[in-house]
Amino acid sequence: MAEIGTYLKKHTEALVKDVGIEAACQITGKSKATLGRYYSDNPEHTDRFMPVDAVAKLEGAGSFPHVTSALADLKNITLSYDAKASESGASSTNRNGGVNADVIALSQRFAFLMSEYQTAIEDGIITVNEAKRLLRETVLLQQVLLDMKLHLEEESA
Repeated sequence: MAEIGTYLKKHTEALVKDVGIEAACQITGKSKATLGRYYSDNPEHTDRFMPVDAVAKLEGAGSFPHVTSALADLKNITLSYDAKASESGASSTNRNGGVNADVIALSQRFAFLMSEYQTAIEDGIITVNEAKRLLRETVLLQQVLLDMKLHLEEESA
């Protein structure tokens, strides 16, 4: 359970930082200290987690559903997330491009990820900032894969 808690707290922190601490306080009605406790790894806060309604509000304002994605990962569930449809209010069938465009985007994102990895590993140590850049590239790569999955599902239907 400790590993799950740590995993969820890391994603909760990513969500709050994605939205911005000030904005997260306004959206949830919680103080900075309270939000900080939700993702703190201090022993006195190990059993404190962000309420589901607060997560839903923040994910609505964020660029990616960090906590929902983490929960899905814990149960080996694959989610389909269409950021473009969420932003425009359109359904996933109105996305531009197709599988060919996805393959190009996938190769570009993978190249960016490998470039970040090469830079990070040059000195033999991946720092926290380098890990964050790698994580950001990994999330962008994941979004391209989800777009590709949706396009393939559309073509197979």
